[in-house]
Amino acid sequence: MQYKKIRRALPEEAARLTELSFASKAYWQYPQSYYRRWQQELTITADFIDTHNVYVCDDGSSPCGFYSLVILHEALHVSGLVLAAGVWLEHMFVHPDNIGQGVGTLLFNHMCQLVEEGGNSLIHLLADPHALLFYKKMGCVYQGECSSTIPGRTTPYLICNLDSPS
Repeated sequence: MQYKKIRRALPEEAARLTELSFASKAYWQYPQSYYRRWQQELTITADFIDTHNVYVCDDGSSPCGFYSLVILHEALHVSGLVLAAGVWLEHMFVHPDNIGQGVGTLLFNHMCQLVEEGGNSLIHLLADPHALLFYKKMGCVYQGECSSTIPGRTTPYLICNLDSPS
């Protein structure tokens, strides 16, 4: 694996991170109608980068993956779903050219360290179904299925307890 470092995302990288999120989803060959439905949630803006914890894995020339965290100070009701208060992994995407090269593991480990340094021990996440095994491998525990923004589709809900031995 080439040398890669994790760093904070820059606002001027918003378009590149948006391209990366769509490319990462496209790896799984979802129907085009899904991308229209996901347009808003896959679009990363400079304002989002300025106001959230967004970190990229940089291969020396450009970001090859990124993640973002959000902290909910109270439970949030979204589309009939109740998101618990706490730390949530909002995005984690790896460019298709870098899947299987350890980028996701680097990002995940960095995220865990950042969350622990912030005094938290739980990370909640709604995972793409294709990423479920990755998150389980990283120590996350499957909690069940939640309704998706795509009618008739569900999304795995997992929790990573940083206090639990892996």
